[in-house]
Amino acid sequence: MFESLTDKLQGIFARIRGASRLDEKTVDEVLREIRLALLEADVNFRVVKDFIARIREQAIGEEVLKSLTPDQQVIRIVRDELIALLGGEAEPIRWAARPPTVFMLCGLQGSGKTTTCTKLARWAKSQGRNPLLAACDLQRPAAIKQLEVLGQQVGVPAFTPQQAGTQDPVSTAQRALDYARTHGYDVLIVDTAGRLQVDEPLMDELQRMHAALQPHEVLLVVDATTGQEAVNVAKAFHERLELTGVIMSKMDGDARGGATLSVKAVVGKPVRFIGIGERTDALEPFYPDRVASRILGMGDVLSLIERVEQTMQEEEARRLEKKMRDASFDFEDMLAQMQQIRRMGPFEQLLQLLPGFSQIKSQIGDMPIDDRALKRAEAIILSMTPQERRHPEIINYSRKVRIAKGSGVKLEEVSALVNQLFEMRKLMKQMTKFQQRMQKRKWSPFGKRR
Repeated sequence: MFESLTDKLQGIFARIRGASRLDEKTVDEVLREIRLALLEADVNFRVVKDFIARIREQAIGEEVLKSLTPDQQVIRIVRDELIALLGGEAEPIRWAARPPTVFMLCGLQGSGKTTTCTKLARWAKSQGRNPLLAACDLQRPAAIKQLEVLGQQVGVPAFTPQQAGTQDPVSTAQRALDYARTHGYDVLIVDTAGRLQVDEPLMDELQRMHAALQPHEVLLVVDATTGQEAVNVAKAFHERLELTGVIMSKMDGDARGGATLSVKAVVGKPVRFIGIGERTDALEPFYPDRVASRILGMGDVLSLIERVEQTMQEEEARRLEKKMRDASFDFEDMLAQMQQIRRMGPFEQLLQLLPGFSQIKSQIGDMPIDDRALKRAEAIILSMTPQERRHPEIINYSRKVRIAKGSGVKLEEVSALVNQLFEMRKLMKQMTKFQQRMQKRKWSPFGKRR
């Protein structure tokens, strides 16, 4: 997401980076290019106009033009204004003082509401909550079954019209709320039917459901790939329902990001979550400061750390650290690490969280950055015997030939992976020796000062 805008902004800032002085003319040229980049990213033109005006007001000040690092000052101003444009401080969820907290999701047909309901339920579980899904989309024949199946995948039950004994979505929603209260569920996530904002009967139905539930969060799910139409939809729904926030779905398919940059300024409601894939864990809380850093190519290390913490158990981390200390890291450990990386999400998404990813991508050109390399390495390891994985020193030429045939790769790839493991071991031994030499100074490369 935002790849197109990030690449353009990186190019713009590269031209002023290192400049000892900036004059008003140069600042105007930079702002003109930023304006074009934002418009090409499909950001609302009124939003762009106000955004550029605010930056210019600050960037042509005496403090910036006479600064020793004017380029950094301009980038800082752009970053601060991006954060403000995206919503400033991330707004906390309105958890109910007396459970259950009711999330009501709405949106157009095909925006991904049902899938997003399940992702939101999984996220709620990760927050220590006990969610219940409510199937109130009675327009689409397969919606109820889809919600039940997806709910089973994340371990969250779905309340259905059959349980309510009615085919009225408003009555079903009311019964689901009563059921949640009496059965100890502290979060109710209501899936509603997709509808056009101009469909009066369905919009009236949505308003009646809102009146019956009095939801704490009314979240509009919009398809990020629809561009400015997503903002128009959000505006129309907000006029009828008074939204509390927006969930941008399919962000992984939108390289521009214009709708995400426009929605807060146009609608006045923040983006709460973004959907970044089809997996049930592919939903992220929206942090304006982190997203602004991603747009400017500065990475998002905090989100990367959170993904690692979510996928690696503390006990496994300690075991791996011990293996690194005594340099006994083997192919069983390497396989476990590869599988952990894959659980964290698509490899390219992880790399995008690293600072300077856009420069790295430009340097490697057309070389694909995806999970294929990990999958090939995993196939090689899985073609080894358990003994070979635990004792890689026994892997001779004939064993490599057998492993290459079994995994469907070239012999050179097997040799390269084996050599890589031994190089890792060598490095670990060097780190351990360095640690021992530094113990007198109470310092360890494997952790904090002791």
